[in-house]
Amino acid sequence: MNPLQPYYDTIGQMKEKGLYTPVRVLESRQGPWFTIDGKKLLNFCSNNYLGFAQDKRLVAAVIQAVKQYGVGPGAVRPISGNLALHMKAEAALATFKGAEAAFLLPGGFIANIVAIATIVGKEDIVISDELNHASIIDAIKLAQVKNKFIYKHSDMAELELRLIEATKAAEIPKADGTKPIILVVSDGVFSMDGDIAPLPQIVRLAKKYGAVTMVDDAHGEGVLGEGRGIAHHFALQGQLDIEVGTLSKAFGVLGGVITGKKELIEWYRQKGRPYLFSTGLSVADSAAIIEGVNILSQSSSLVKKLWDNAAYLREELQKLGFDTGRTETPITPVMLGDENLAKDFSTKLFTLGVFATPIKFPMVALGKARIRVMPSAAHTKRDLDFGLSAFAKVGKELGVIL
Repeated sequence: MNPLQPYYDTIGQMKEKGLYTPVRVLESRQGPWFTIDGKKLLNFCSNNYLGFAQDKRLVAAVIQAVKQYGVGPGAVRPISGNLALHMKAEAALATFKGAEAAFLLPGGFIANIVAIATIVGKEDIVISDELNHASIIDAIKLAQVKNKFIYKHSDMAELELRLIEATKAAEIPKADGTKPIILVVSDGVFSMDGDIAPLPQIVRLAKKYGAVTMVDDAHGEGVLGEGRGIAHHFALQGQLDIEVGTLSKAFGVLGGVITGKKELIEWYRQKGRPYLFSTGLSVADSAAIIEGVNILSQSSSLVKKLWDNAAYLREELQKLGFDTGRTETPITPVMLGDENLAKDFSTKLFTLGVFATPIKFPMVALGKARIRVMPSAAHTKRDLDFGLSAFAKVGKELGVIL
């Protein structure tokens, strides 16, 4: 028997249970509408919050940069691939975020690995929200941390209990005689439900017990704090030890960023293995990031349009009778529960001209399947009404609403 056969057999089982996810192919540019299988569809599930993925200003900046620098850096940055564009993008992001320094990486997943695994090891301690992103979970695993504490989602009373436990555990010195680091890490915006971490309380508790704070602001970059992120949203600039973001959502391209004190960023540059052994960000991505920061630094009008669209969409879905969960952000989950129901709902939306993929296990817990609707600043009210009409029709047809 082929030793890999059990994996192949699992695919069939996943299809039967509604857990298999087919991947559609886009045949046009990303935007409020796009083409799949020759069909024009309303895009209701992209992370392209501000419409930057197709913004003409970013496209023009990319074309100019590619003509000047070519398409790629050609090497890891510490050897010969550290472009002036990389440095300019980092400086722009640091200023935009109100941080001492910024560190640009090839992706948000990699940024979380660098942020965590470069400063904590087996004998250190990590305290993590139970709903943190997979990249945080994997980074903790990669660091081989033995003392891991999980607290109930956004439960500050339980976080304090875990901090008390961690403080006791930290009384035992590491093998080299130093005291273990206690790292408290949380998503800023939780991507599946759209709720925001109670960051002021997290920072207060971490300081009380001498812990290091880290937030993954992937869905807050370009969205919260007039686009500057969760630290600005809560007026916590300079009070977070480590802030991680991604440029693959609101900024419309690829890349991750870590911001913090200059000394911390320098440590990451010297010791971050995914950085030391990965080619730097492409010319196109770097140029687009710089232009995106320039646009948001001059005006928050796109951010306001995003939030206006999100508020309208959520209110209208609720009026129709849909459960939109606990969202506080433009992420708008339509809670359905059953995996096959979510799959069927998505399929019927597709026939009506709306593209909204089902979110199901393992992205969320079994029985918590949903359609996660993602409005953008590029959507018009007419676009949103088109989508709402389709949701109403499918919801009634499948018995989700009356």
